[in-house]
Amino acid sequence: MKKDKGKQSQYYQTLTRKMILTVIIVSFTPMVLVIAILLQQFNASYHEKTHAHLSELVQKHKQNIDSFLQEKLSTIEFLASTQRLSRLNDNDFLYETLIKLRRDYDNVFVDLGLIDEKGIQRAYAGPYELEAADYSNAKWFKKAISEPEFISDVFLGLRGFPHFIVATRVKKNGGFWLMRATVNFNAFNSLVHNFQVGRTGFAFILNRTGEFQAKPNQEIKPCSQCYSFFWEAVEKTRNNILITRWTDDSGRENLYAVGSLKNGDWLLIVKQQAEDAFSDLNRMSNIALLIFLVGGTAIIGMAAFTSKQMVRRIRKADQETEMMNKQIIETGKMASLGELAAGIAHEINNPVAIMVEEAGWMGDLFEDEPFAESKNLSEFKRSLAQINTQGQRCKEITHKLLSFARKTDTTLKDVQVNQLIQEIVGLSEQMARYNKVTMATELQPDLPFITISPSEMQQMLLNLINNAIDAMSKSGGTIKIITKLSRLEKDHIVIIVEDDGPGIPESNRERIFEPFFTTKPVGRGTGLGLSICYGIVQKMGGKIDVHSTVGEGTRFRIWIPVQK
Repeated sequence: MKKDKGKQSQYYQTLTRKMILTVIIVSFTPMVLVIAILLQQFNASYHEKTHAHLSELVQKHKQNIDSFLQEKLSTIEFLASTQRLSRLNDNDFLYETLIKLRRDYDNVFVDLGLIDEKGIQRAYAGPYELEAADYSNAKWFKKAISEPEFISDVFLGLRGFPHFIVATRVKKNGGFWLMRATVNFNAFNSLVHNFQVGRTGFAFILNRTGEFQAKPNQEIKPCSQCYSFFWEAVEKTRNNILITRWTDDSGRENLYAVGSLKNGDWLLIVKQQAEDAFSDLNRMSNIALLIFLVGGTAIIGMAAFTSKQMVRRIRKADQETEMMNKQIIETGKMASLGELAAGIAHEINNPVAIMVEEAGWMGDLFEDEPFAESKNLSEFKRSLAQINTQGQRCKEITHKLLSFARKTDTTLKDVQVNQLIQEIVGLSEQMARYNKVTMATELQPDLPFITISPSEMQQMLLNLINNAIDAMSKSGGTIKIITKLSRLEKDHIVIIVEDDGPGIPESNRERIFEPFFTTKPVGRGTGLGLSICYGIVQKMGGKIDVHSTVGEGTRFRIWIPVQK
């Protein structure tokens, strides 16, 4: 027995684990797929949006810087092309012109100078003593004198601090001259310095030799390989904006947006830490992970709880099935016993009847004259009386055995229905009051007697009343019992049991008279009550029906024939 219980317990534990695992797999699979697909789509969309936004910012900043440089160069070109050489070679004229340019361009221009083709500065206006300065060996001069227009890289030069030059070459009086101006480095540097993206994004400019052309506003960690890659990649993109990710020498991954400046001589580079650029994406990923963890925990908890509840119900159902099987076996035994009792009663009843009959005949014989004068007549009569008495006892015993076997122990009597109903109501009123249910009767007087089994009628009415009380046990209500002579079914008494309870759903209405059908919780109903009522009414030769509306109540009608 203990081994069987151990095996059953192990079986239900295994079943619980399998159910939990199945529920978790079925629940997790769509959730994981949905989260993965959404994150992948959001990741792609966010990367595309970030790249597009950064590309647009770099493009605008690139245009601003190029416009700044081109505007200053165009100003010098206009000055050189519209003025005679004599005026350009005049220091006073250049000084007046420098004052106007500073006023118009917010002190962007530092100085002006006119240089001949040999590199000697012939005229100068500015804060430094650079008249007759010799630039013949300067790298920028050699490039500038060979090109119609020129913008130099940032360099220290003769003045010893960063600056750059815009210059234009003009031909006047049979020779080449170079009109040049120094641009305020701080004004140019502010264009780059003020650019910022997010928390860590900033901009800087490099020339082809890797020298900074504007002072970055943050410390730049070296990236020994990426800058040469940028030059090659930008040239391949035909000067479009390049967006790429690169890891610097410290191991930190950065997002770079690169565009060319000054006709491809400079690179405008915007650098932002990838962690900062995609912070919202990382935050969303963390939120998704948190939702997954919380949802997963809830799923596992519910899977465990639900599976245990279901296995508990399965176990209880199995136990009830096992108990029902035992009851069926016992019922079979009782049926066999009943058949045996019927056979024994029948076999005993016949000889007992003969014995009683013969004892009566012998009593008649003792009345005749030959026996009347016998000395032992009184003893004979006493013995015959004892035989008759014990024979009657045997008949009663066999009758009870037959009643047990054939269920013939119900006795039919003439019953006044109203009186029987009043007795049943009196028995049920206390339980009804306990469940906040009111009992009411509407009984037609002078109803004829009917021949029925009172115990069966009581059982039927009690079943109907108890069902109504149970249905209204939570909300309370009224049970009304009505009796009257039927107008449609002649010679029939109608008994109506109605309540204003929750009613019976339509899906259950057709099955309520089926054996073992019940809507009550396991252990509270057998599903036999209404089936027994139906059987009793059929046995009486009557009929029963039900009308019910959910939320309004239920009405049972019973027709019982009146025997004449």
